[in-house]
Amino acid sequence: MQQAVVDIAAQDEQNGVRFSWNVWPSTRLEATRIVAPLGCMYSPLKRIEGMPPALPYNPITCSGCGAVLNPYCQIDFRTKLWNCAFCMTRNHFPAYYAENITEQNLPAELVPRFSTVEYELQSGDAGPPLFLLVIDTCASVDDELDNLKDSVQQSLNLLPQDALVGLITFGTNVQVHDLSFADCPRSVVFRGTQEYATSKVQQLLGIVGSANAPQGGGAQAAGQAAGGQSGRVPAIGKYLVSVEECSFTLESILSDLARDPWPVPSDKRHARCTGAALSVAVGLMETSAPQRGARIMAFISGPATSGPGVIVSQDKSENIRSHVDLTKNQAKYHKAATAFYTGLADRCVAANHVIDLFACSLDQVGMLEMGVCCKKTGGSVVLCDSFGQSVFKESFRRVFRRHDEGVQGEGGHMQMGFAGQIQIYTSREIKISGAIGPCSSLKRPAPNVAEVEVGEGGTSVWSMGGLDPSTTIAFYFEVAASQTQALPAHKRRMIQFMTQYQHSSGRYRLRVTTVCGLWHSDPNDLTMVARSFDQECAAVLMARLAVHRAETEEQSDILRWLDRSLIRLGAKFASYRKDEPSSFRLTPEFSIFPQFMFHLRRSQFLQLFNSSPDESTYYKSVLVKENVVHSLVMIQPSLLCYSFNGPPQPVLLDAASVRPDCILLLDTFFHVVVFHGETVAAWRAQGYQDQEEHVNFRSLLAAPQADAQLIMDARFPVPRYIVCDQHKSEARFLMAKLNPSITHNSTNPSAGQAVFTDDVSLRVFMEHLMKLAVQS
Repeated sequence: MQQAVVDIAAQDEQNGVRFSWNVWPSTRLEATRIVAPLGCMYSPLKRIEGMPPALPYNPITCSGCGAVLNPYCQIDFRTKLWNCAFCMTRNHFPAYYAENITEQNLPAELVPRFSTVEYELQSGDAGPPLFLLVIDTCASVDDELDNLKDSVQQSLNLLPQDALVGLITFGTNVQVHDLSFADCPRSVVFRGTQEYATSKVQQLLGIVGSANAPQGGGAQAAGQAAGGQSGRVPAIGKYLVSVEECSFTLESILSDLARDPWPVPSDKRHARCTGAALSVAVGLMETSAPQRGARIMAFISGPATSGPGVIVSQDKSENIRSHVDLTKNQAKYHKAATAFYTGLADRCVAANHVIDLFACSLDQVGMLEMGVCCKKTGGSVVLCDSFGQSVFKESFRRVFRRHDEGVQGEGGHMQMGFAGQIQIYTSREIKISGAIGPCSSLKRPAPNVAEVEVGEGGTSVWSMGGLDPSTTIAFYFEVAASQTQALPAHKRRMIQFMTQYQHSSGRYRLRVTTVCGLWHSDPNDLTMVARSFDQECAAVLMARLAVHRAETEEQSDILRWLDRSLIRLGAKFASYRKDEPSSFRLTPEFSIFPQFMFHLRRSQFLQLFNSSPDESTYYKSVLVKENVVHSLVMIQPSLLCYSFNGPPQPVLLDAASVRPDCILLLDTFFHVVVFHGETVAAWRAQGYQDQEEHVNFRSLLAAPQADAQLIMDARFPVPRYIVCDQHKSEARFLMAKLNPSITHNSTNPSAGQAVFTDDVSLRVFMEHLMKLAVQS
C-alpha cells in the first residue's frame, strides 16, 4: 500500500512555501542522484487565511541555537520546559508563560495549524516610511514629463499622511529640493559629472547625520535643531518632509517642473547624469535614515550619458551596447557602470534601503547595469515605452496597494514591507547552499551553511530590503549526512524561516514559518521520494538556477546542462525497458516537467533573439521575484480558446490550437494577447456584433476582453494588452510562444497555422529525450 505524501497545495496555503521534493533522501550521495535541486520557494509576506493577527509580544527563542518556539517542539507541562526541535536543548518558559500555559490553553505559536505566525516586536517604533522621488527631466517631449508629473502627483494621495517624502530632479545637473520652504522653489544643485560620497552630500546640503535628527518629520523640528553642528540641520524636516506638511509645496514644484534647459545639438544625446543623481539620493538617505524603511524611486527616460555610471556617450553616432557587443567584450562602458551601480546597491543593502526603477523609453536606458540595484535591495522594476502608457501608470499606482479594511490587524496599511531580513534555521542533517531572488547575502557563516554556494550563499542570513505579498525567494539546500550514517526512522527534517521587517505602520514585525518533512533511507526504493515530487516548484527552481548561471556562463552551456539534467531525471524515475524508447513512461508527478523544460529553453530568459539587453534583464528580474504560479506563466504561458462550441477551454500552447473560427487569449505574464481567428476577424470587420440577431457573437467578442481585464487587474507589473488578428503583424506575440508542431515544412498544415521556424517541436524534443534516457 502506498503511503500518503505531503499535500503540496495545503502546505503552500498554510505556510507560503513549496518544496521541489517533499520527502528527502537521507544521504548526500542519494540527494545528488535525484538530479532536480533540493530547494523551496518561500513567500515571506504571503497572505495566509486563518493566520492569527500579529502577536503583541516578543517570541520565545531557544538558548542553544536561537530558533523560535513552534508547534513541533516537545512541551513538558508539568515542569514548564520545552525541547527545541532543532538542537534538542531543554529550555525554561518565562514566568508569564509558565503561569498560564496548559494543554488546554496554548499560545498561538504552539497550535499545530499555526506553523506560521507573526510577532509585533516590542522594540519600539521605527517611524513612518520614507520615499525619495528621483525624476529625470531629460524627457524627449513635453508630454512625457507631463504624464510623469501627473502620476507622481496622484501618488501623493496614495501615501500615508505621516510618510516622509523628498524630491530630487536631474538632467545635466542634480537638484535636491527644499520642501520646508514654501515661499518659493529652493534647491541645492550638484554637478552631474562627479560621484558624491555621503560626507560630501552632508556638507553641501548642510545636514547632520541621523543621530541628531528627530524622529518626527515636521518642519518645526528642523528649525529647532538648526543650531547644532556648525549651523547644520537634520535632513528630515528640510529635504524629507511629511506628506501632510509638504503636499502643497511639492505639487507646486512638480507643476512648475520643466524639461532640462541645457541646449542639446541635433547630433548629440541629452547630458543625463543618472549615476550622480542616484549617488546623491543614496547619500541623503544614508545620512537621514540608516536602518529605517525607505525607498528611492527613480523615474528614468533614457540612458546615462554623463558622470558616473555612464552607459553610452552623448554622441548619437555611437550606438548603445547590444548582445553582440557584450559577447565580443566591445561594450566599453559596461563593466565600469555595473561596478558603480553595484557599489550603490551594496550601500543601500547596508542601510536597509530600497531602489525602485521605473524606466520608460523607446531606447535602452541601462537596465542591464542598473538592475543590480533592484535585485539586491528588493526593489520594483517597470520597463515600458512611455510614461503615458497604462503599463507604467497602473504599475506605479499598485506599488502603494493597501490591505482591505476588513483584514484584522492590517486594515488600511500598505502591503509593502521595509528593511527586510530573513534568517534560516535547519536541523543538523541539512545545510543551506544559498538563495536566488531579490536578496543579498550578509555573509554570516553558521554551522548549517554549505561549502558549495548557489546564488547568494555563504550565509544563513540575507537582507531583503523591500518586500510585498508576492515576493518569493528560492532557497537551495544539501544533505549533510554522509553515506555511512543512517537516520532513525522517527527522525524528521526541520526548517524554520524567520523574516524580520518594518511594517508600513512603523512597527517591527517578525514572521516565523516552521516546516517539518520526512526522510527516506532506502536507496533501492525511491517510490516515496518520487511521489513527493512537485514538478511545478522544481521547474521554477531550475529556471532560477539557469538565469543565475546565464550571468557568467555561455547560453549553449546552460541549454546543455538543462538537457542533461532532464535526461538523467527521466532515466532515474521513468519506467522503461532498456533501449526501447516506445516503452518510456513518466508517472503523473513528472509528466509535465519535460514540457516546462522545453518552453524554458525557448523562453526569453535563455534566448537572446528579439530582445535587447535591457529587456532580457527586466524579464529575468521579474522572474526571480515572483511566486511559483506566476513564474510558470512566464515559462509556459496559458492559452484559452473561446468559440461557439461551448464555454472557454484551456488549450495546448500549440500551433494546432490556432483556428479561424475561434478567439484565443494568451497570458505570458508580460503580455496579455487577445487573438482573433481569420473568420472571426472578418465577421467583426463586417459589423455583425452590432446586429441584434448576432448577440451571441457580440458576447463571444466581449468574453476574452473581460477575462483579460481580470488578469491585468491582479498583476504587478501591469502587462501590456494587445488585441490582434490572425495573419496581422501583432499576431507575432502569440505565434512566437506556440509549440511549432506545424511549420512551413509540414506536409499537412490544415489543422492549424504554420509557424515559420527551424526550432524543434515538443514531439521531436520528447522523442530525443526518450531515446537518450533509455540508452544502456
